[in-house]
Amino acid sequence: MPETLLDKIWAAHRVAPLGEAGDLLYIDLHLLHEINTPQAFDRLRASARTVRRPELTLATEDHNTPTTSVAALETDPLLRRQVDLLRGNCAQFGIPLHRLGSPGQGIAHVIAPEQGLVLPGSTLVCCDSHTTTHGAFGALAFGIGTSQVEHVLATQTLPMPAFKAMRITVRNRLPPHVSAKDLALAVVHRLGTGGGVGHVIEYAGEAIRALSMEGRMTLCNMSVEAGASAGLVAVDECTIAYLRRAYAAQERPLTEHEVARWRACVSDPGAEFARELEIDAATLVPRVSWGTNPAQSIGFGELVPDSADYADPAERLAAVKALDYMRLTPGQALGQIGIDKAFVGSCTNGRIEDLRAAAAVLAGRRVHPGVHMVVVPGSMRVRDQAVGEGLDRVFRAAGADFRDLAGCSMCVGLNADRMTAGQRSVSTNNRNFEGRQGPGALTHIASPAVAAASAVLGRIASPAELPHPALHA
Repeated sequence: MPETLLDKIWAAHRVAPLGEAGDLLYIDLHLLHEINTPQAFDRLRASARTVRRPELTLATEDHNTPTTSVAALETDPLLRRQVDLLRGNCAQFGIPLHRLGSPGQGIAHVIAPEQGLVLPGSTLVCCDSHTTTHGAFGALAFGIGTSQVEHVLATQTLPMPAFKAMRITVRNRLPPHVSAKDLALAVVHRLGTGGGVGHVIEYAGEAIRALSMEGRMTLCNMSVEAGASAGLVAVDECTIAYLRRAYAAQERPLTEHEVARWRACVSDPGAEFARELEIDAATLVPRVSWGTNPAQSIGFGELVPDSADYADPAERLAAVKALDYMRLTPGQALGQIGIDKAFVGSCTNGRIEDLRAAAAVLAGRRVHPGVHMVVVPGSMRVRDQAVGEGLDRVFRAAGADFRDLAGCSMCVGLNADRMTAGQRSVSTNNRNFEGRQGPGALTHIASPAVAAASAVLGRIASPAELPHPALHA
């Protein structure tokens, strides 16, 4: 019988059937960070257990770490304590750790792919919902909870219920100035925050094949915002080329036998999916969220909706609450909404391609005097590459605050990079629920290019609205 890519990965990693509970799966790679992991190590110690495969586990400091300087970690005893716990646990159990500011450090979902650790056909978990990012490589990657972290640490396996396979085919190519982030927002808008529950979404079609690996990671990253357990993209030559570069950078040998195995990580012709959707990429435009979940977004040219526009009572109530929290009026145009902050970074848009997109908009322009723009690389490697390409000079010349350390930064608001109540941002992160970037913060999700354009004009804006830089010389 023809199999989906999900079927193939699941079958290859099934250790034992668990009846109605699903299957026990073998886990190829386990990522850790300083949030939600200390309890798992405490329970290991309490049960006198050790880490089964420390060499298949990788830790990094990313969530609540500062992005200004390593010394800034000393200014907050609570954050320092969390980092120290991770360092101590990794040292005790022999787990590799990338410390803040070290060459391999960065956001977990940025460093693992760039180091060539995410392989087609593999399984990958992390105590972070945006582990779905890694599905861009044809890997089954999903977020887990603290108790599951303990199980993987102790056994390198995980009991999991069966997932259903969904395929979203994106016909044609994305128009100019429409990014993978805009496609992701369109998908979440189409499905809603619960439309993918219980499913793994496989993205297919011409538009997906035309995306870079960075773009595919952005799309898979936000699959969880539609409720999906994971996202997947079949392996093609773009995948292979990225991995060849990653292996070369790490000076790791790569055999053609392994490459041939990767190429088999595709769904078979005629494979059946539990659900199929189709999107025409040619109809898409840049999108920005207006509400308090990523499904509540509109394209430029649309207006902030009225709660009365929603037939479903739950969606109507959600719109009422979102409009009130976001301090918006139905019928407002995006261009009427002023901002205080702009943020480029996160595991969604903190890669070199994202920084290039923002820098291309800012080149020859200045950030609006009333806006504080923060640009945070997703990894130290991205930071070094940005400096090598002169992007840091573009950002600083424009008046943006380019950070020298990598981390989650304003996406989660767990460190000094947070907003105050009532401040409004255009941010490239993946979530916009109430208080995500700080208590009372008002967050609009958008692409790096839209975030940069908004920073220049001091309001939500599309890059198409910007006059030529020479006019500002």
